[in-house]
Parts: sequence; structure tokens; C-alpha cells
Amino acid sequence: MKTILHHLRASIVITLLFTLILCGLYPLTIWSIGQIAFPHQANGSLITNPQGELLGSTLIGQNFTSPTYFHSRPSAAGPHGYDASSSSGSNLGPTSIKLADQIQQRITDYLSSNTIPPNTPIPADAVTASASGLDPHISPANAELQIPRIARARNLPENQIRQLVHQHTEPPSLGLLAPPRVNVLTLNLALDHQTP
Repeated sequence: MKTILHHLRASIVITLLFTLILCGLYPLTIWSIGQIAFPHQANGSLITNPQGELLGSTLIGQNFTSPTYFHSRPSAAGPHGYDASSSSGSNLGPTSIKLADQIQQRITDYLSSNTIPPNTPIPADAVTASASGLDPHISPANAELQIPRIARARNLPENQIRQLVHQHTEPPSLGLLAPPRVNVLTLNLALDHQTP
């Protein structure tokens, strides 16, 4: 009986100690380091306008539908897309007929909205959702195909918009991880600062 009580007391003490360390001290330490060393990233990489109104996050995609803006890649998150509270992919496999139909419809919509000839190769990110459903980036090739539509809608020269795309193209992380990419929100905000 004495041995059982000894082991029970030791178990309770260790449980309380690890609860204090892993549920209190460790999260507080990591949170503090984030707030001191990387406050912008730790608080969601939020972008606000000069009036302090929240415009979005550079980490979460948004649904741009106007012809005057670059369009994000499709989203499978939530019923209306880009819902950060229900981040997920579609979970449709490569042999899924539903996925094939979705992609075919997205290709048709993409060609139509950008006035592109039918046999033009389209980047995969233009017609497929990311694994999270919230990817804020598109490929430079996807952005390039959208330039003529935006130039017409904004009455701007294509080269001016192309220059913006080049300025907002991020290189691979650490020089080798992931391909070059363009953050749609920051690019569209830069577009709003252009004058026709």
C-alpha cells in the first residue's frame, strides 16, 4: 500500500510539473520570442491601410473576382473558399471524376475570363487548389497570363503591370525551396497605386 501511494504521489507531481512546463512556460517562452523577434509574422502578417483598416494577411489567400485584379488560385477551404477556419484541401484523388470535372470547368473559366486562345498551356496553380486551400501565392506564369486582362480593365500598359509582377515575384525560399511565387494581395495593392 505504501509503494502504491509513493508511485501515485510521484505520478501526480510529474504530471503537474510537466503541465506547468509544457502548457505554461514553453508556450509563453515561444510566444515571447515571436513577439520580440518577429512581431509582424507572429501576429499574422496583417496588412492595414493608412487609416488602420485591415486589408488582409500575406499568409492567407483571398477571393479576387474583379477583372481589374489578379485572381488567386482556386480554394477548397470552406463553402465560399479562403475560409481560414476550415483550411483543407479537397481530398480528391488523381482518378477522381469530380476533380477532373472541376479542373475542366476551371480551365474553361480561366480561358474565358482572360480571353486566352483555347490551346494555350495553363499553369497548374491556375486551376488546382493548394493543400491548405488558403495559398496566397500564384506562379509568375499564372500572373503573366492575367496581365492583358488587367491592362485592358485598368487602361494601363501591359509592360507597366509586368514590371509590377517582376517587383513582387518572391524568389525560392533559401534559394532552393519552392518555385518563385507572387503574393496576390500585395500585388493587387500595388496595382491600386498605379494611375491609368
